[in-house]
Amino acid sequence: MRYVVGVMGPAKARRKDVENARILGELIARREWVLLTGGRDVGVMHAANQGAKKVPRSLTVGVLPSTHDRVSKYVDLAIITEMGSARNNICVLSSRVIVACGLGGAGTVSEVALALKAGKEVILLGATPVEEKFFKKLGGPLVASVQTAEDAIDVILKRLEQDETQSLQGAQPWGRF
Repeated sequence: MRYVVGVMGPAKARRKDVENARILGELIARREWVLLTGGRDVGVMHAANQGAKKVPRSLTVGVLPSTHDRVSKYVDLAIITEMGSARNNICVLSSRVIVACGLGGAGTVSEVALALKAGKEVILLGATPVEEKFFKKLGGPLVASVQTAEDAIDVILKRLEQDETQSLQGAQPWGRF
């Protein structure tokens, strides 16, 4: 089974968040997971897709708000919603886990909140102490905070291992379709 990992982050991202997203996209693709982003040709979305495309046979999905948005050239499958920001819920619900790579925009914050409301795991990559405290208070054990893309992958792998163990014991794994 190929897992869908959502990478969310601002269009107007900090350099650090863009670099983290690029590395994260590549690491996701190396695991043969599907990368899902907001699909636009800016910021974290573009960088994550660009990183994933360094890996042959990677699969990138972009869920775009409207036909007016430019699709990243690194997106394999563009889904145009004409739903504006409501498309954030599609991104969240279609992902097994969410990695928020920079919390500099209201859209990313809304995606994290929607993920927590849906009971999805959220990994904050490069969050400030204030951001981490806020989201951990909001989401409790659903929220992990890391400083590197490699650490984000490690958290996902640990969760997948827990899923496999729980699945063997008859429990319902997190976010599985």
